[in-house]
Amino acid sequence: MASVVMRDVCKSFGKTDVIRNVDLDIENREFVVFVGPSGCGKSTLLRLISGLEDITSGDLYFDGERVNHLPPSGRGIAMVFQSYALYPHMSVYENMAFGLKLAKHGKQGIDEKVRQAAGILQIEHLLERKPRELSGGQRQRVAIGRAIVREPQVFLFDEPLSNLDAALRVQMRIEIAKLHADLDATMVYVTHDQVEAMTLAEKIVVLNAGIVEQVGSPLELYHRPRNQFVAGFIGSPRMNFIESTTKAVEADGILIDLPGDTAIKVPVDPRKARPGDPVTLGIRPEHLALAKGEPGGTKIDGSVFVIERLGGESFLYVQLPGDAPVVAQAEGDCQCRTGEAVTLHLPAEACHLFDREGVAFSRRTDMP
Repeated sequence: MASVVMRDVCKSFGKTDVIRNVDLDIENREFVVFVGPSGCGKSTLLRLISGLEDITSGDLYFDGERVNHLPPSGRGIAMVFQSYALYPHMSVYENMAFGLKLAKHGKQGIDEKVRQAAGILQIEHLLERKPRELSGGQRQRVAIGRAIVREPQVFLFDEPLSNLDAALRVQMRIEIAKLHADLDATMVYVTHDQVEAMTLAEKIVVLNAGIVEQVGSPLELYHRPRNQFVAGFIGSPRMNFIESTTKAVEADGILIDLPGDTAIKVPVDPRKARPGDPVTLGIRPEHLALAKGEPGGTKIDGSVFVIERLGGESFLYVQLPGDAPVVAQAEGDCQCRTGEAVTLHLPAEACHLFDREGVAFSRRTDMP
Protein backbone atom coordinates (compact mmCIF):
# COMPACT_ATOMS: atom_id res chain seq x y z
CA MET A 1 0.00 0.00 0.00
CA ALA A 2 1.08 3.61 -0.44
CA SER A 3 0.90 7.05 1.10
CA VAL A 4 -0.48 9.83 -1.11
CA VAL A 5 0.76 13.41 -0.86
CA MET A 6 -0.57 16.44 -2.75
CA ARG A 7 1.33 19.72 -2.78
CA ASP A 8 -0.26 22.93 -4.09
CA VAL A 9 -2.35 20.91 -6.57
CA CYS A 10 -4.59 22.90 -8.93
CA LYS A 11 -6.91 21.86 -11.73
CA SER A 12 -8.48 24.19 -14.26
CA PHE A 13 -10.77 23.59 -17.20
CA GLY A 14 -10.08 26.54 -19.44
CA LYS A 15 -10.53 29.63 -17.28
CA THR A 16 -12.52 27.76 -14.63
CA ASP A 17 -10.56 26.77 -11.51
CA VAL A 18 -11.99 23.52 -10.13
CA ILE A 19 -9.30 22.53 -7.61
CA ARG A 20 -7.37 25.28 -5.85
CA ASN A 21 -4.01 24.89 -4.14
CA VAL A 22 -4.71 21.62 -2.34
CA ASP A 23 -2.13 20.39 0.18
CA LEU A 24 -3.04 16.99 1.55
CA ASP A 25 -1.34 14.04 3.24
CA ILE A 26 -2.94 10.59 3.12
CA GLU A 27 -1.04 8.12 5.25
CA ASN A 28 -0.26 4.54 4.29
CA ARG A 29 -3.27 2.27 5.08
CA GLU A 30 -5.48 5.24 5.99
CA PHE A 31 -9.18 5.50 5.08
CA VAL A 32 -9.79 9.06 3.86
CA VAL A 33 -13.14 10.42 2.70
CA PHE A 34 -13.63 13.46 0.46
CA VAL A 35 -16.95 15.08 1.24
CA GLY A 36 -18.76 18.21 0.14
CA PRO A 37 -21.75 19.46 -1.82
CA SER A 38 -22.29 18.72 -5.51
CA GLY A 39 -19.81 20.59 -7.67
CA CYS A 40 -17.25 21.12 -4.88
CA GLY A 41 -14.49 19.22 -6.76
CA LYS A 42 -14.29 16.01 -4.73
CA SER A 43 -14.61 13.64 -7.73
CA THR A 44 -12.18 15.77 -9.74
CA LEU A 45 -9.64 15.52 -6.90
CA LEU A 46 -10.06 11.73 -6.92
CA ARG A 47 -9.55 11.64 -10.68
CA LEU A 48 -6.33 13.64 -10.28
CA ILE A 49 -5.05 10.97 -7.89
CA SER A 50 -6.06 8.22 -10.32
CA GLY A 51 -4.50 9.89 -13.36
CA LEU A 52 -7.81 10.12 -15.23
CA GLU A 53 -7.36 13.90 -15.18
CA ASP A 54 -4.10 15.80 -15.64
CA ILE A 55 -2.92 18.11 -12.86
CA THR A 56 -2.73 21.72 -14.06
CA SER A 57 -0.07 22.65 -11.50
CA GLY A 58 1.37 21.22 -8.32
CA ASP A 59 2.76 17.81 -7.40
CA LEU A 60 1.33 14.38 -6.56
CA TYR A 61 3.45 11.75 -4.79
CA PHE A 62 2.91 8.05 -4.11
CA ASP A 63 5.31 6.86 -1.39
CA GLY A 64 7.56 9.84 -2.10
CA GLU A 65 7.67 9.28 -5.86
CA ARG A 66 6.27 12.06 -8.06
CA VAL A 67 3.63 10.47 -10.31
CA ASN A 68 2.20 13.45 -12.25
CA HIS A 69 3.51 11.99 -15.52
CA LEU A 70 2.34 8.41 -14.93
CA PRO A 71 -0.82 7.07 -16.62
CA PRO A 72 -3.46 5.34 -14.46
CA SER A 73 -2.03 1.92 -15.34
CA GLY A 74 1.35 2.92 -13.94
CA ARG A 75 0.14 4.25 -10.58
CA GLY A 76 -0.92 1.01 -8.92
CA ILE A 77 -4.48 2.19 -8.26
CA ALA A 78 -7.87 0.53 -8.61
CA MET A 79 -11.06 2.55 -8.88
CA VAL A 80 -14.67 1.68 -8.06
CA PHE A 81 -17.20 3.95 -9.74
CA GLN A 82 -20.79 4.93 -8.99
CA SER A 83 -21.87 2.87 -12.00
CA TYR A 84 -20.90 -0.78 -11.67
CA ALA A 85 -19.48 -0.88 -15.23
CA LEU A 86 -19.70 -4.68 -15.46
CA TYR A 87 -19.55 -6.50 -18.79
CA PRO A 88 -23.09 -7.89 -19.21
CA HIS A 89 -22.04 -10.85 -21.37
CA MET A 90 -19.42 -12.05 -18.85
CA SER A 91 -19.95 -14.02 -15.65
CA VAL A 92 -18.97 -12.61 -12.28
CA TYR A 93 -15.79 -14.69 -12.42
CA GLU A 94 -14.93 -13.38 -15.87
CA ASN A 95 -15.62 -9.78 -14.89
CA MET A 96 -13.27 -10.07 -11.92
CA ALA A 97 -10.60 -11.88 -13.92
CA PHE A 98 -10.70 -9.67 -17.02
CA GLY A 99 -8.13 -7.07 -15.91
CA LEU A 100 -5.71 -9.77 -14.80
CA LYS A 101 -6.00 -11.51 -18.18
CA LEU A 102 -5.17 -8.26 -19.95
CA ALA A 103 -2.12 -7.93 -17.68
CA LYS A 104 -1.00 -11.43 -18.80
CA HIS A 105 -1.28 -13.11 -15.41
CA GLY A 106 -1.19 -16.89 -15.37
CA LYS A 107 -4.41 -18.90 -15.24
CA GLN A 108 -3.70 -20.41 -11.83
CA GLY A 109 -2.73 -17.04 -10.32
CA ILE A 110 -5.90 -15.46 -11.72
CA ASP A 111 -8.05 -18.21 -10.28
CA GLU A 112 -6.47 -17.89 -6.84
CA LYS A 113 -6.91 -14.12 -6.74
CA VAL A 114 -10.51 -14.17 -7.98
CA ARG A 115 -11.58 -16.84 -5.50
CA GLN A 116 -9.74 -15.14 -2.64
CA ALA A 117 -11.47 -11.82 -3.40
CA ALA A 118 -14.83 -13.58 -3.76
CA GLY A 119 -14.30 -15.14 -0.36
CA ILE A 120 -13.57 -11.78 1.25
CA LEU A 121 -16.75 -10.33 -0.28
CA GLN A 122 -18.84 -13.48 0.31
CA ILE A 123 -19.82 -13.85 -3.35
CA GLU A 124 -18.30 -17.27 -4.07
CA HIS A 125 -21.77 -18.63 -4.88
CA LEU A 126 -22.28 -15.91 -7.52
CA LEU A 127 -19.17 -16.51 -9.64
CA GLU A 128 -21.02 -18.23 -12.49
CA ARG A 129 -23.89 -15.72 -12.68
CA LYS A 130 -24.24 -12.86 -15.16
CA PRO A 131 -24.66 -9.26 -13.92
CA ARG A 132 -28.36 -9.23 -14.88
CA GLU A 133 -28.95 -12.00 -12.35
CA LEU A 134 -27.54 -9.93 -9.47
CA SER A 135 -28.99 -7.34 -7.11
CA GLY A 136 -27.53 -3.84 -6.91
CA GLY A 137 -25.55 -4.69 -3.79
CA GLN A 138 -24.17 -7.86 -5.37
CA ARG A 139 -23.11 -5.96 -8.48
CA GLN A 140 -21.28 -3.44 -6.34
CA ARG A 141 -19.48 -6.27 -4.55
CA VAL A 142 -18.36 -7.61 -7.92
CA ALA A 143 -17.06 -4.15 -8.89
CA ILE A 144 -15.14 -3.99 -5.61
CA GLY A 145 -13.86 -7.53 -6.14
CA ARG A 146 -12.55 -6.54 -9.56
CA ALA A 147 -10.51 -3.87 -7.77
CA ILE A 148 -9.28 -6.21 -5.02
CA VAL A 149 -7.80 -8.80 -7.41
CA ARG A 150 -5.46 -6.17 -8.83
CA GLU A 151 -3.81 -5.76 -5.41
CA PRO A 152 -3.44 -2.00 -5.92
CA GLN A 153 -1.40 0.41 -3.83
CA VAL A 154 -4.44 2.67 -3.43
CA PHE A 155 -8.18 1.93 -3.65
CA LEU A 156 -10.29 4.81 -5.01
CA PHE A 157 -14.10 4.87 -4.54
CA ASP A 158 -16.21 7.45 -6.40
CA GLU A 159 -19.65 7.53 -4.70
CA PRO A 160 -19.97 3.72 -4.97
CA LEU A 161 -23.20 3.48 -2.97
CA SER A 162 -25.22 6.25 -4.61
CA ASN A 163 -27.31 3.84 -6.70
CA LEU A 164 -28.37 1.68 -3.75
CA ASP A 165 -31.46 2.01 -1.57
CA ALA A 166 -31.14 3.30 1.99
CA ALA A 167 -31.06 -0.08 3.77
CA LEU A 168 -28.54 -1.54 1.34
CA ARG A 169 -26.33 1.54 1.66
CA VAL A 170 -26.07 0.94 5.41
CA GLN A 171 -25.18 -2.71 4.82
CA MET A 172 -22.56 -1.85 2.18
CA ARG A 173 -21.01 0.80 4.45
CA ILE A 174 -20.40 -1.94 6.98
CA GLU A 175 -18.97 -4.21 4.27
CA ILE A 176 -16.56 -1.52 3.05
CA ALA A 177 -15.42 -0.76 6.61
CA LYS A 178 -14.76 -4.49 7.16
CA LEU A 179 -12.96 -4.65 3.82
CA HIS A 180 -10.58 -1.87 4.89
CA ALA A 181 -9.84 -3.71 8.13
CA ASP A 182 -9.28 -7.03 6.32
CA LEU A 183 -7.07 -5.63 3.56
CA ASP A 184 -5.31 -3.01 5.72
CA ALA A 185 -5.30 -0.88 2.57
CA THR A 186 -5.01 2.80 1.66
CA MET A 187 -8.50 3.89 0.62
CA VAL A 188 -9.77 7.22 -0.70
CA TYR A 189 -13.54 7.51 -0.86
CA VAL A 190 -15.76 10.23 -2.34
CA THR A 191 -19.30 10.88 -1.17
CA HIS A 192 -21.75 13.76 -0.81
CA ASP A 193 -23.35 11.96 2.15
CA GLN A 194 -21.78 13.25 5.35
CA VAL A 195 -23.27 10.36 7.38
CA GLU A 196 -21.35 7.99 5.09
CA ALA A 197 -18.23 10.07 5.67
CA MET A 198 -18.64 10.08 9.46
CA THR A 199 -19.18 6.32 9.69
CA LEU A 200 -16.40 5.22 7.32
CA ALA A 201 -13.55 7.69 7.59
CA GLU A 202 -10.47 7.80 9.74
CA LYS A 203 -9.90 11.24 8.24
CA ILE A 204 -12.38 13.51 6.44
CA VAL A 205 -11.48 16.15 3.85
CA VAL A 206 -14.24 18.77 3.56
CA LEU A 207 -14.25 20.51 0.17
CA ASN A 208 -16.07 23.66 -0.91
CA ALA A 209 -15.71 25.20 -4.38
CA GLY A 210 -12.39 23.42 -4.95
CA ILE A 211 -10.89 24.52 -1.64
CA VAL A 212 -10.12 22.26 1.32
CA GLU A 213 -12.03 23.83 4.20
CA GLN A 214 -10.84 21.43 6.90
CA VAL A 215 -9.14 18.07 7.36
CA GLY A 216 -9.55 15.99 10.49
CA SER A 217 -11.09 12.98 12.18
CA PRO A 218 -14.90 12.72 12.14
CA LEU A 219 -15.20 13.73 15.80
CA GLU A 220 -12.71 16.56 15.39
CA LEU A 221 -14.82 18.08 12.62
CA TYR A 222 -18.00 17.48 14.62
CA HIS A 223 -16.76 19.06 17.85
CA ARG A 224 -14.33 21.67 16.51
CA PRO A 225 -15.39 22.89 13.05
CA ARG A 226 -13.08 25.53 11.70
CA ASN A 227 -15.84 27.57 10.11
CA GLN A 228 -19.58 27.81 9.60
CA PHE A 229 -19.50 25.84 6.33
CA VAL A 230 -17.92 22.79 7.99
CA ALA A 231 -20.19 23.13 11.03
CA GLY A 232 -23.27 23.13 8.81
CA PHE A 233 -22.12 20.27 6.60
CA ILE A 234 -21.01 17.80 9.27
CA GLY A 235 -23.82 16.38 11.38
CA SER A 236 -27.36 15.23 10.61
CA PRO A 237 -29.66 17.06 10.98
CA ARG A 238 -27.37 20.01 10.28
CA MET A 239 -26.33 22.49 12.96
CA ASN A 240 -28.80 25.26 13.82
CA PHE A 241 -27.61 28.80 13.17
CA ILE A 242 -29.02 31.87 14.90
CA GLU A 243 -27.95 35.31 13.73
CA SER A 244 -27.06 37.61 16.59
CA THR A 245 -24.97 40.54 17.83
CA THR A 246 -22.20 40.76 20.40
CA LYS A 247 -23.65 42.34 23.53
CA ALA A 248 -20.55 42.29 25.70
CA VAL A 249 -17.01 40.92 25.63
CA GLU A 250 -15.92 39.40 28.91
CA ALA A 251 -12.85 37.53 30.08
CA ASP A 252 -14.57 34.15 30.10
CA GLY A 253 -16.57 34.44 26.88
CA ILE A 254 -18.79 36.51 24.61
CA LEU A 255 -22.29 37.56 25.63
CA ILE A 256 -24.74 37.65 22.71
CA ASP A 257 -28.42 38.44 22.26
CA LEU A 258 -30.95 35.72 21.50
CA PRO A 259 -34.52 35.85 20.19
CA GLY A 260 -37.08 36.61 22.89
CA ASP A 261 -35.07 39.25 24.81
CA THR A 262 -32.64 36.82 26.37
CA ALA A 263 -28.87 36.42 26.16
CA ILE A 264 -26.25 33.73 26.48
CA LYS A 265 -22.55 33.82 27.27
CA VAL A 266 -20.67 31.52 24.89
CA PRO A 267 -17.38 30.26 26.41
CA VAL A 268 -15.08 31.12 23.50
CA ASP A 269 -11.90 33.15 23.10
CA PRO A 270 -13.12 36.77 23.29
CA ARG A 271 -9.94 38.50 22.12
CA LYS A 272 -11.11 39.18 18.54
CA ALA A 273 -14.64 40.30 19.43
CA ARG A 274 -16.06 43.79 19.99
CA PRO A 275 -19.47 44.87 21.25
CA GLY A 276 -21.89 45.36 18.37
CA ASP A 277 -20.16 42.89 16.04
CA PRO A 278 -22.51 40.58 14.11
CA VAL A 279 -22.02 36.92 15.04
CA THR A 280 -23.75 33.60 14.41
CA LEU A 281 -24.55 31.16 17.18
CA GLY A 282 -24.39 27.48 16.22
CA ILE A 283 -25.93 24.61 18.18
CA ARG A 284 -26.67 21.07 17.08
CA PRO A 285 -30.20 19.60 17.35
CA GLU A 286 -29.00 16.91 19.76
CA HIS A 287 -27.81 19.65 22.15
CA LEU A 288 -30.97 21.77 21.89
CA ALA A 289 -33.35 20.09 24.31
CA LEU A 290 -36.83 20.71 25.65
CA ALA A 291 -36.59 22.50 29.00
CA LYS A 292 -38.16 20.42 31.77
CA GLY A 293 -38.69 23.12 34.34
CA GLU A 294 -35.26 22.89 35.90
CA PRO A 295 -33.89 26.25 37.14
CA GLY A 296 -30.88 27.98 35.61
CA GLY A 297 -29.42 27.85 32.15
CA THR A 298 -30.38 29.78 29.05
CA LYS A 299 -33.85 29.19 27.63
CA ILE A 300 -35.74 30.43 24.58
CA ASP A 301 -39.41 30.09 23.71
CA GLY A 302 -40.85 29.07 20.38
CA SER A 303 -43.67 27.25 18.63
CA VAL A 304 -43.52 23.75 17.08
CA PHE A 305 -44.57 23.73 13.41
CA VAL A 306 -43.35 20.29 12.24
CA ILE A 307 -42.53 17.05 14.07
CA GLU A 308 -40.52 14.20 12.56
CA ARG A 309 -41.13 11.02 14.55
CA LEU A 310 -38.45 8.43 13.86
CA GLY A 311 -39.26 5.94 16.59
CA GLY A 312 -36.24 6.17 18.87
CA GLU A 313 -36.13 9.94 18.58
CA SER A 314 -38.21 12.87 17.37
CA PHE A 315 -37.08 16.08 15.71
CA LEU A 316 -39.05 19.21 16.52
CA TYR A 317 -38.96 22.13 14.08
CA VAL A 318 -39.45 25.19 16.24
CA GLN A 319 -40.11 28.76 15.12
CA LEU A 320 -38.33 31.30 17.32
CA PRO A 321 -39.53 34.90 17.70
CA GLY A 322 -38.50 36.88 14.64
CA ASP A 323 -35.86 34.36 13.62
CA ALA A 324 -35.26 31.37 11.39
CA PRO A 325 -36.56 28.03 12.64
CA VAL A 326 -34.40 25.62 14.61
CA VAL A 327 -34.46 21.84 15.01
CA ALA A 328 -34.40 20.23 18.45
CA GLN A 329 -33.99 16.54 19.20
CA ALA A 330 -36.47 15.02 21.64
CA GLU A 331 -37.30 11.54 22.91
CA GLY A 332 -39.09 9.21 20.54
CA ASP A 333 -42.28 9.22 22.57
CA CYS A 334 -42.30 13.01 22.98
CA GLN A 335 -45.89 14.21 23.51
CA CYS A 336 -45.45 17.57 21.77
CA ARG A 337 -47.97 18.56 19.12
CA THR A 338 -47.84 20.85 16.11
CA GLY A 339 -48.63 24.42 17.12
CA GLU A 340 -47.64 23.87 20.73
CA ALA A 341 -45.52 26.47 22.55
CA VAL A 342 -42.27 25.01 23.89
CA THR A 343 -39.23 26.20 25.82
CA LEU A 344 -35.79 25.10 24.66
CA HIS A 345 -32.69 24.84 26.82
CA LEU A 346 -29.36 25.98 25.31
CA PRO A 347 -26.30 24.65 27.16
CA ALA A 348 -23.62 27.30 26.66
CA GLU A 349 -20.80 24.73 26.61
CA ALA A 350 -22.37 23.06 23.52
CA CYS A 351 -22.65 26.31 21.55
CA HIS A 352 -20.35 27.42 18.75
CA LEU A 353 -19.81 31.02 17.68
CA PHE A 354 -18.81 32.34 14.25
CA ASP A 355 -17.74 35.83 13.21
CA ARG A 356 -19.14 37.80 10.27
CA GLU A 357 -16.80 35.89 7.90
CA GLY A 358 -18.04 32.54 9.18
CA VAL A 359 -14.80 31.72 11.01
CA ALA A 360 -15.23 29.92 14.31
CA PHE A 361 -14.12 31.49 17.58
CA SER A 362 -11.84 29.14 19.49
CA ARG A 363 -13.62 27.18 22.21
CA ARG A 364 -12.29 27.86 25.72
CA THR A 365 -11.39 24.16 26.04
CA ASP A 366 -9.18 24.44 22.94
CA MET A 367 -7.28 27.53 24.08
CA PRO A 368 -3.69 27.21 25.35
